[in-house]
Amino acid sequence: MAENREQALGKTAFELMADWNVLPIPENFELFYLYADGRNPALSKIIEGMIQQHAQFTAPILQQLRARFLTHEQTANTMAEVGSNISGMLDAVLGKLEKAGKDASEYGKTLSAASGELDTGKSPAAMGKMIERLVGATHAMEKRAKTLEHELQCSSEQVTELKTQLDTVRKESRIDTLTGIANRKTFDTEIAEAIKDAAASGDGVALLMCDIDHFKRFNDTWGHLTGDQVLRLVANCLSENVKGRDTAARYGGEEFAVIVRQTVLAGAVSLAEQIRSNVECKKLVKKSTGDILGSITISLGVAQFAKGDTVESLVQRADSCLYRAKNAGRNKVVSEAEVSAPAHSAAA
Repeated sequence: MAENREQALGKTAFELMADWNVLPIPENFELFYLYADGRNPALSKIIEGMIQQHAQFTAPILQQLRARFLTHEQTANTMAEVGSNISGMLDAVLGKLEKAGKDASEYGKTLSAASGELDTGKSPAAMGKMIERLVGATHAMEKRAKTLEHELQCSSEQVTELKTQLDTVRKESRIDTLTGIANRKTFDTEIAEAIKDAAASGDGVALLMCDIDHFKRFNDTWGHLTGDQVLRLVANCLSENVKGRDTAARYGGEEFAVIVRQTVLAGAVSLAEQIRSNVECKKLVKKSTGDILGSITISLGVAQFAKGDTVESLVQRADSCLYRAKNAGRNKVVSEAEVSAPAHSAAA
């Protein structure tokens, strides 16, 4: 039944690719197979929307879709494959060690038996035969030991290769697949460590919370793929301005965060203003046509770690500043020094 279903999905994927003139390469087939399977609602929504609008599946659009939706699938598959390989390798190594233990036990019994025979006053001929057995057993044990050494060396090389794969997967798991910067999981880890370090050392730590102004308008007007382009553009601006131990991350949706270590509030506000200005100077270009769709602006809130702060309290203060910036007209930077009372509602 499973095989029949996979064949049906594959046939559907190929038919869709043919109907919409999609280049029949493995990466595109994987994309349309995932769509046909229906297990990724976000991908289904985008492709169905394009089909309904009779939009062209151009190479840039397909590349964006692959970057957004296939990386996570590949990472999950790699993790499953590596886990299976490790499990199989451990079973094999344990089996080899168990056999080596039995061989060593048998060899020990042979030596013990020979030791007992030494005290029985055997004739020289009998002693000669006993020595031949010992030499033969010793040679066999040496051969098995060399075989085990070779097998364990091969296993060691496989472990090194798997470790490399795991390191790669671990790195990928820390990155937001759409924008290429740190994801929310990485942000949660980094902000907790930054606060812990600041509490111990007394160094300054600041948090920038950033939100793209009128992001919904981009999606509604130009579509989700253009919205994805906006997210990547802002992420690139963050990466260009954040260096060293600082961390730029996608916090969720169209919201980003920047953790700024060893920096006081004034320095963090200066960085936020620099980022805001750089984003405003960028022009959004529709890749498929070259049309300039307009400028992007962002609003930012800045807060500094204070004694007794938790991750939640620091994020809440930075968020309050962000809401104040949006309520004040957007495309602004507001720090906690300017906020006397937290804003409770954000502009849409």
